[in-house]
Amino acid sequence: MKPLDRIIEAAKAAPRHIVLAEGEDPRIVEGALRAVRAGIAKITLVGDRKIVAEELHAAGGAPDEIRIEDPTSSALTEHLAVAYHDLRRSKGVDEAAAAAAVRSPLVFAAMMVREDQADGTVGGAVATTADTVRAALQTIGRAPDVGLVSSFFLMMLCAPHHEKKGAFVFADCGLVVDPDATGLADIAVTSARSYEALSGKPAKVAMLSFSTAGSAAHERVSKVVEATRLAHASAPGLVIDGELQFDTAFVEAVSAAKAPQSALHGEANVFVFPNLDAANIGYKIAQRIGGATAIGPILQGLAKPANDLSRGCNADDVFHMIAVTVVQASGGQSTG
Repeated sequence: MKPLDRIIEAAKAAPRHIVLAEGEDPRIVEGALRAVRAGIAKITLVGDRKIVAEELHAAGGAPDEIRIEDPTSSALTEHLAVAYHDLRRSKGVDEAAAAAAVRSPLVFAAMMVREDQADGTVGGAVATTADTVRAALQTIGRAPDVGLVSSFFLMMLCAPHHEKKGAFVFADCGLVVDPDATGLADIAVTSARSYEALSGKPAKVAMLSFSTAGSAAHERVSKVVEATRLAHASAPGLVIDGELQFDTAFVEAVSAAKAPQSALHGEANVFVFPNLDAANIGYKIAQRIGGATAIGPILQGLAKPANDLSRGCNADDVFHMIAVTVVQASGGQSTG
């Protein structure tokens, strides 16, 4: 079974209620209808009721297929405003500011998740990553057993020219700019959990660097070595190695030559990059030159699932992110 098919089947087996903050966007509506008709999710679209209804009609949807919530008139708005005020009053948010905040679709959707009115949320087709993540962090918050909220891309190698096929995790490609060793270790452990939740397979984690097993000496290499040690101490059963260059982590013959003692043997499926520069460049090279399908950025480490779409996404991307969010929610919290 292809990795995406497995995720979709897992979502069908345990459908959840997902709220989409940008319900006025035709890509969101098309992806939402597909998700409902595939049986992977119950969907709520947030936005101006008239505009959302028109987009739903234009996409061939029936009024009873998908719930619409308009923050300016919803029966939920007053309750969510009170809850948001309780949550943020210590940050100087008064009642009027709270009432205004929940009229933002991103905040409204995230508060629905916080208040158990939905199981997960997806945004970012229109809003920036910064706005999408901020709404999630300020409302849903971090999971209690996680030190750092981070992100990853699920990279699918399925094309005929790919020698290896399957799902791989690249982290952190979208959120944490320059983690220290402790943060990098946290990203590694959380990414391993995310991979296992979505793929159903054991994680094999490579801590990436420009050095392999001491081939170079530099403080940036030392950070990766220390992060590997911390991650292994935090999760002793985790198969992890570092510092490794990408080819050593990915190619068995290179691993045998450069790092014969490595526990990975060139079979890593979770790749933790040392910083956002390397990660973001790396996933885009894999996508644009290598032909990998990239799904994300997927957030991890939140108390409940909230995910971010690219503003260049299409309806397929929306459908797939809904499926990922459902699988995350089926575990009772985000994959962090």
